[in-house]
This record gives sequence, structure tokens and C-alpha cells, in this order.
Amino acid sequence: MSADPTQVLAFETDCHIFENNGCGFPAPGLHSFLFKPLWGNGDVYFNKTMLLALLGSLIVVAFFWAAFRKPKVVPGKLQMVAEAGYDFIRRGVVYETIGKKEGEKYVPLVVSLFFFVWMMNLWSIIPVAQFPVTAIISYPAVLAGIVYVVWVSLTFKRHGFVGAFKNISGYDKSLGPVLPLAMFIELLSNLIVRPFTHAVRLFANMFAGHTLLLLFTIATWYLLNGLGIVYSGVSFIMVIVMTAFELFIQALQAYVFVLLTCTFIQGALAENH
Repeated sequence: MSADPTQVLAFETDCHIFENNGCGFPAPGLHSFLFKPLWGNGDVYFNKTMLLALLGSLIVVAFFWAAFRKPKVVPGKLQMVAEAGYDFIRRGVVYETIGKKEGEKYVPLVVSLFFFVWMMNLWSIIPVAQFPVTAIISYPAVLAGIVYVVWVSLTFKRHGFVGAFKNISGYDKSLGPVLPLAMFIELLSNLIVRPFTHAVRLFANMFAGHTLLLLFTIATWYLLNGLGIVYSGVSFIMVIVMTAFELFIQALQAYVFVLLTCTFIQGALAENH
């Protein structure tokens, strides 16, 4: 059963330490990642995370549209920020991993993925939203699935069926008797483990970060009573520290996600696995 999203907001709980009201510390848990539908029910519904994903997409599109709809030789502040972000991903990730000649055509995909993932992560520290969309496994799974389809299709397009099989399986006849085992491990790694870890890496970091942030936020409110005020202050400091740390992790995980994406594409285009 889905829980009310207000349960994740510390200031909306009535529990405090040193109060005899029968309630204990309202620790965050799986209920903190479940939301009632905003509309619909059963298998067809629209909830808070879907709304945030939609709004995040619109924000990213609107930002780049506003920045580049009337580009100037001497860019304004918005265009300068957009160009800096775009150029950072293009040169620092795509060119460095795939190469300028081969990588240029994949720049729009990688830039879109980076800013979309970053925006989905940022919702965690934005008031009212206060939830990272990527902490729900289905969103990273879909993004990793898109990358997986691009990688596999590029591999077969570049090398043909036989060449793609060798590329994905790591075929190397010099391995001799261990070749079948090596190919099995490589196929398992590339076709199952790779997309799985690509999604889970992003999901797990956002899930853990949000849980810790919730823990200290709720603790700050829960301890705000009697002698607990001193500990509440310490917990509040941890909220600030964790928020700053989350800002770094949110950008880092978006960067890692697209860096791995470029690594997969580079592997698909390479002559040897």
C-alpha cells in the first residue's frame, strides 16, 4: 500500500523525544519512497515522481531553448552557462572517451542524458519536491535500457552479426581451452551485468543519500524538545553537511552515468573488444 508522501517531511510529524504520546522515532524506510497517486488508481496512475520527472524534462528543454533560441556571438549570461555545460560534456566526456570524429554525433544524446539525470537528482534538495526521482529504480533502469539498446545496435551496425558477437563475447582464439568459459563470462558481463550495474549504481547512490538526508532531517525535528534541543542542533548541522554533500554526489552520479555511456559506445565502435 502506498504511503502518504507527507510522511517524509520531518516538520509534519507530531512525535518528539521526551513526550509521552506513545510514538517513537519515525525512522525513514521504504514507505518514504512510496507515494499515493495524484490521479488514477490500480495499474494506471500518475504520482509525485512522475510529475517531477515530467517537470524536470520540461525544465531542461526550456533552459536550453531559452539559452540558444537567439544565439549571439557575444553570449549573454544564460547562453554562457548553457554553452559551458554543453562544452564540458562534449569535450570532457564525449571527446575524451570516444574521440572527436566518432563522438560528435553522440554529443546531443550524452548531453541530454547528463542534464536529465542531474535534474532528476537535484529534486532531492529542492523545497516542496524533496525527492530524487532516480531513487526509484524504474527511472535509472529505463535510462540504462536506452543506453543498452544504443550500445547493442551500434555494435551490430558497425561489425555485423559475426563481428558483433566477437566484440560482445570477447572472442580471442589465443585463449585456447579457456575460450568457452571466457566467452560465457564476457557475454554474461556485457549483456546482463553491465546494464544492471549501470542502473543500480545511480539508483543506489540516490536512494542511500536521500535516506540519510531524511534521517537527519527527521531527527532534527524529533529531538527538538527538552534536553534534546542540543542534539537537535547537531543533527541540523548534519542536515546542512549532507545537503552540501548531496549536491556534489548528484552532479557526480550524472557525470558517471554519461561517462559509462560513452565507454559503452566507444566499445561498440572499437575494432577489438
